This record gives sequence, C-alpha cells and structure tokens, in this order.
Amino acid sequence: MTSKRYSDDELATRVKTDGWRLTRASDRPITGTLQHLLNLTHQRRRQGEHPGLIQEIETSIELDMIAVEKLWRFLGLPV
Repeated sequence: MTSKRYSDDELATRVKTDGWRLTRASDRPITGTLQHLLNLTHQRRRQGEHPGLIQEIETSIELDMIAVEKLWRFLGLPV
C-alpha cells in the first residue's frame, strides 16, 4: 500500500483545517487545526524537546520533519 503525501501547496491550503492529531510518546494526543499543532511543535523544538508526530486523523497521513519545517516557514516561524 502506497502512503499518500500532500504537496507543499496542498498542505498550505490545509493549515487552518481541523482534523489533525499531534502525538508524542510521553503525552496524550492533542487534536486541532494543523496551524495550532505546528505552533505547538515549533515551541517544543525551540525548547529542545522532540516536537512529536503530526497526523491527519481521517487519512492517517503523517507529516515528516521536512514538511513540518516547510510549513513553519510558510507560517513565518523561524526554523
């Protein structure tokens, strides 16, 4: 089974959409908009913590760190 990936443009259009989950081994999952979860992962990374894994709930599509960093730049967050 091939894992679908969104293009950079597709992800940019989904930034304000609900239906995303952020998981990390030591925490309970957090759900919300992609933008909210990107802000949380960015904050964790700046504090030297593992940012966690962002996944679209409906499709189970996971964002790799390259996609996350591109979206941080899209949102104007320093990388």
